[in-house]
Amino acid sequence: MARPRDQAARRAQLVEAAAQAVLERGATNARLRDIAEHAGVTPASVLYYYPDVGELLAAVFEQGTRVYILRRRTATDAATGARAKLAACIHAGVPFPGEAESASRLLYELLPVTFRNEAASSQQQDFVAAQQRLYEQVLVAGQDDGTFRLTSSAGFVARSLVALEDGYGIDVLSGAATAHEVERRLLHHATLMTGLKSDTLR
Repeated sequence: MARPRDQAARRAQLVEAAAQAVLERGATNARLRDIAEHAGVTPASVLYYYPDVGELLAAVFEQGTRVYILRRRTATDAATGARAKLAACIHAGVPFPGEAESASRLLYELLPVTFRNEAASSQQQDFVAAQQRLYEQVLVAGQDDGTFRLTSSAGFVARSLVALEDGYGIDVLSGAATAHEVERRLLHHATLMTGLKSDTLR
């Protein structure tokens, strides 16, 4: 029997392989053999650790949300001042080409999994809540120091920003808008909701 450490390493390898398969083929078209090929193992080996491929995709979604939130929080925390933190938080939520686009595309591709897998559904709710909390922290701090004059509660403004990002993210990934265009739209919305002049977050 494989040792727990070996099992953990193998599971992590399969999660990474499944993520690559999803990015290449989409969650609905990623096949067991695609995942196995990316991991360099047999399909039977994949099923040994994940008898239900849906559970493997749920694990991919969970890891993807954790990495996404960590990257976004790190970028926000690195900024100084309420304006800069809000702008950084917005920037980190836009799927710019490269790592940000891949991370966002992976999560969008896996959304169907959250409709049918209880663990993934719960993770999706936690993911949205974590992003909302991050925005709320920035908004409340800016309100407390007099930088922002919120037009509604911090919770409402935060949730609206997350919702707009979700919709605009699809525009970027589908080619309907560029990442820079979407960032400008989000910054404009944020300035309206925080009582700032239209150019103060740019």
